Amino acid sequence: MALVLHTYKGNKGANKALVAAEYAGVKIEEASDFQMGVTNKSPEFLKMNPIGKVPVLETPEGPIFESNAIARYVSRKNGDNSLNGSSLIEYAHVEQWIDFASLEIDAHMLKWFAPRLGFAPFSAPAEEAAISALKRGLEALNTHLASNTYLVGHSVTLADIVTICNLNLGFATVMTKKFTSAFPHVERYFWTMVNQPNFKKVLGDAKQTEAVPPVPSKKAPQPAKPKEEPKKAAPVAEAPKPAEEEEAPKPKAKNPLDLLPPSPMVLDDWKRLYSNTKSNFREVAIKGFWDMYDPEGYSLWFCDYKYNDENMVSFVTLNKVGGFLQRMDLARKYSFGKMLICGSEGPFKVKGLWLFRGPEIPKFIMDEVYDMELYEWTKVDISDEAQKERVSQMIEDAEPFEGEALLDAKCFK
Repeated sequence: MALVLHTYKGNKGANKALVAAEYAGVKIEEASDFQMGVTNKSPEFLKMNPIGKVPVLETPEGPIFESNAIARYVSRKNGDNSLNGSSLIEYAHVEQWIDFASLEIDAHMLKWFAPRLGFAPFSAPAEEAAISALKRGLEALNTHLASNTYLVGHSVTLADIVTICNLNLGFATVMTKKFTSAFPHVERYFWTMVNQPNFKKVLGDAKQTEAVPPVPSKKAPQPAKPKEEPKKAAPVAEAPKPAEEEEAPKPKAKNPLDLLPPSPMVLDDWKRLYSNTKSNFREVAIKGFWDMYDPEGYSLWFCDYKYNDENMVSFVTLNKVGGFLQRMDLARKYSFGKMLICGSEGPFKVKGLWLFRGPEIPKFIMDEVYDMELYEWTKVDISDEAQKERVSQMIEDAEPFEGEALLDAKCFK
């Protein structure tokens, strides 16, 4: 009986076995009739893997599931043990890097990748944690590869095969050039390995994604409309109703903020002053703000990101703040905001100042913008001169701000 691999085309776990087979000279047949979601739910498949996951390798001795176990079996099938090291210590190091590639690279990469493609719920703090942990793993890998061509010894081992197949998914989906450039030895290692004939035969031409996929929309799909029943013919045609009896279209509900008493502060006037002031900012724009500010019609709020210790990657932190401001677009008519990203290296601190119409943060913003709950919100007490000065410094992008350099300052107006 031949070895038969049950999987769908391009599966990362299956690729480990197929690349190992190329190096070990093992022949593997891929099941031609496999359909994900159908075949793996059949009674026959569930006898081979009771939880229905792929890949599964069917052997004369019985089925094997879990991709690393399958790759290990294939690497030893012909009795040649070169993929597993030439000594006991090399064997241990191969196993060490296989575990590392699975637990420190693949696991965190999938936590970043899966929610972005809609396979799992998205959570900004969870993504930050995953990226931070992945970066830590890549830094360790980068350090090792600074003085090593391969992970173990002087030739390809199963450790390289497992690691490259895991990295290949990351490079193709979320790990852009901007992200991987921080790990030059990992980049060199990856591109060298994927262009080796045995890798290329299985993986094809590896490509690196140009952008991280956007966060899927939170809007739930609309329920399908029920089918209309065939209309029955009316026995007698009804006379049309007089025009005065027809229902007038209902007026669109007004935003509660539009119903507040008029304020002497005109938000657009402040935004215009802010945008047009090019010099003497403190004397012109800041003074103008406090002259305009109406504490009865508006309120000022400080916000501090709750998970600053996870902001280890500068561009991820900047993208996170940019995404927050995009989702705040629905509040543009009623607010003005400044977001400061502080620090010269991670962890970066995200601090904000917001001006909202009304005495509280508008409810429709709290309900619609999920990022709001990621921040601690504190109402500014303008009778406190220290708080008032902090507002002025945030508006003018004062640097250093609270003793730290500004990585960036973003304005919402």
